[in-house]
Amino acid sequence: MAKVLLNQHRKKRLETGHPWIYQSEVLEIQGDVVPGEIVEVTNHKGHFLAKGYINPASQMIVRILSFDPNEAIDYDFFLRKIRQAAEFRTRFVDNPRACRVIYGEADFLPGLIVDRYNDVLVVQVLSLGMEQRIEWIRDALVEVFAPEGIYLRNDVPVRKLEGLEQGKGVLYGECPREVLIEENGLKYYVDIVEGQKTGFFYDQRENRASIAPLMKGWGESHGISLQSVEVDGELKTVPVDKRGKAIKNPFWDGAEVLECFTHTGSFTLNACKHGAKKVTALDISEHAIETAKRNITLNGFLHRVDFVVANAFDYLRENVEAGRSWDVVILDPPAFAKSRGAVKGAIRGYKDINLNGLKLVRPGGFLVTASCSYHMSPELFLDTIQEAAIDAKKILRLIEWRGAGKDHPQISGADEAHYLKFAIFEVRDRK
Repeated sequence: MAKVLLNQHRKKRLETGHPWIYQSEVLEIQGDVVPGEIVEVTNHKGHFLAKGYINPASQMIVRILSFDPNEAIDYDFFLRKIRQAAEFRTRFVDNPRACRVIYGEADFLPGLIVDRYNDVLVVQVLSLGMEQRIEWIRDALVEVFAPEGIYLRNDVPVRKLEGLEQGKGVLYGECPREVLIEENGLKYYVDIVEGQKTGFFYDQRENRASIAPLMKGWGESHGISLQSVEVDGELKTVPVDKRGKAIKNPFWDGAEVLECFTHTGSFTLNACKHGAKKVTALDISEHAIETAKRNITLNGFLHRVDFVVANAFDYLRENVEAGRSWDVVILDPPAFAKSRGAVKGAIRGYKDINLNGLKLVRPGGFLVTASCSYHMSPELFLDTIQEAAIDAKKILRLIEWRGAGKDHPQISGADEAHYLKFAIFEVRDRK
């Protein structure tokens, strides 16, 4: 087995559990190396630290699989790791049949992503070392999960960095294009062939559920109060508007909500489930809106949702100018900063949507905002929102601060996994 010796004065990232070795950390390589094969990683004196697979063509030259010098990297290794990942989800996820069952480095299988959609698994292979062991991975997934089908979604540009081609197709069994799943008691259609990433974003599961307390308690601010009125000769307590007219809408106490970047309609669905009176669901993609509409219809909430196909930046700005407002504004955009060089532009983007989002929140309402850009640090994200609040003349009170869900665990020494930031702010005017 070839050895990769590390520089003496490198940062001790590997010792904290970080699963990547970069080219710049390598002192020398002893022995002949075949791309994708297992190598030992040692300190500068040759003392064993870990083992993993190597790809000299990648800046991430070694990805760590084990810290045990005696652990063989064979089929049993993959079977053991995949079984451990499944047991973890069974313990921590309410519905382990609809979640991310393997999260790459965080499940000690770097370069491998597996999402479960009931009886179908969707797999992304992001590295050469995993690509070369795909048959072991397939067989272990079948043994642990007994799926009806496994679908490959290797249509991701990051594979180019490993010298791999992009593509997608059936790896095992039969895979319908569309699968029905349940999350937080809500049903979704998932397109595993053309949907974004692997078809669905599981990382916001707990965050979506956390908006529940925001959805009720708005009747009074909407001019509705409970009053005793005579109905068919009997006194009954009913909701009554300012004109004294009884309100028949069962969601009279619910929030009026704006969700931008709705994608599959997931936050809108959770809002409706927990009592929202009306939700405006917006996305720039007509396909996304059609998907959201199908999901919302499936759950019986269509009469409470308005759908808008528009650019969120323009829509927010136009509605500020028009003087509109909502009780709750939800902003869950795609990553604005996909590289370190894109951070400045991302800051402008996040400030823009949060500035106008804040202006659209009624006093005492809530802003729900997120960033999935790793290069946008938590501190930078919060600073950007604070700057937006200053310009919008708002005072914010932080109610929730979260990351990704429990099926997306984080290795403590690997900051790269800390990509998702999610916050709920109460919004008050500063006059």
